[in-house]
Amino acid sequence: MAWLLQNQGHAVCLIDPQLGKSQAEGAGSSAALGLLMAQVYRRSSGRGWRLRQRSLQLWQDWRRQLLARGHDLPWRPGLLQLASNVAELQAQQRLAAERQARGLPLQLLSSEALQQLQPVVPAAAIGGLFSPLDGQLDPIPAMAALLADARRLGLECRGEAVLQLERGESQHRWQIQLMGGETVACHWLVLTAGLGSPTLLEPLGHQRPQMPVLGQALELQLPEQAADPVLWPGSISWAGINLVPRPGRHLWLGATLEPGTDPAAATLETLRQLNGAAPPWLLEAEVVRQWQGLRARPEGRPAPLLEQLEPGLLLASGHYRNGVLLAPATAAWVADQISLEP
Repeated sequence: MAWLLQNQGHAVCLIDPQLGKSQAEGAGSSAALGLLMAQVYRRSSGRGWRLRQRSLQLWQDWRRQLLARGHDLPWRPGLLQLASNVAELQAQQRLAAERQARGLPLQLLSSEALQQLQPVVPAAAIGGLFSPLDGQLDPIPAMAALLADARRLGLECRGEAVLQLERGESQHRWQIQLMGGETVACHWLVLTAGLGSPTLLEPLGHQRPQMPVLGQALELQLPEQAADPVLWPGSISWAGINLVPRPGRHLWLGATLEPGTDPAAATLETLRQLNGAAPPWLLEAEVVRQWQGLRARPEGRPAPLLEQLEPGLLLASGHYRNGVLLAPATAAWVADQISLEP
């Protein structure tokens, strides 16, 4: 968001206590695998559909723009959703017909075609839906590239925590009190603090509660006798679990959905087992890394929270499982609100 606004000629100050540091252990981006599920989205209208389609196009535009400036965003095209039962297969068939009628290139794969994939996918898969235009974006390098380019464009960065928000007056409608004692004044304030957003909003009289949903993920090293997952047509989704090929015969596996903040070892083992459907090569793979993060899920409202709460106060938070996917559309929404003001 800061990168887009800086590109548009705004003077932007990004305040984030993690600037210059690695991702915090509980950060949502730490749990993200970066899957961009836009054209395989089950709905065909509404805000969610529009945000996903806009984001998918913007990610492609932004990747080209950043590449021309020397920043390459790691992108792997292709997403294959597997069907584990007849109901899922029929839903895929209906979705493929509807998307193809719109001119979108979704393809149905038979169980016979799936059996030809190497390494083998779960034997219980009875069909699949492949989207060549959806895919996977590595979130941490992507954020680093956006930040580096925004700084080159003149982005001001403050690596401090925010104590409180206060209403200002006239040109500086908002004041941001930092933990170190300084005050930052601004005409537009965009709050993107995830699970920290409700605490900052409550003193202003705005109730936007969000709950933490923990996600655990694994990185696996495949055994030598197994085929390299890069041979797959893209990332694979099986019963809500995502398998993302990585360089060097590695694979990301994730992420769990656990209400609260405490990880459960049993849930992680179920993830490793693919809910009992893991092929032998996956069970033989070595765990080389595991990590977790917290997603911000709005309570009583659909995700994400995109609202102008007061003149000059925008809330862009609560993206739950789709923060990486919806980042461009969220940034564009913020830019649109600012441009609408006379």
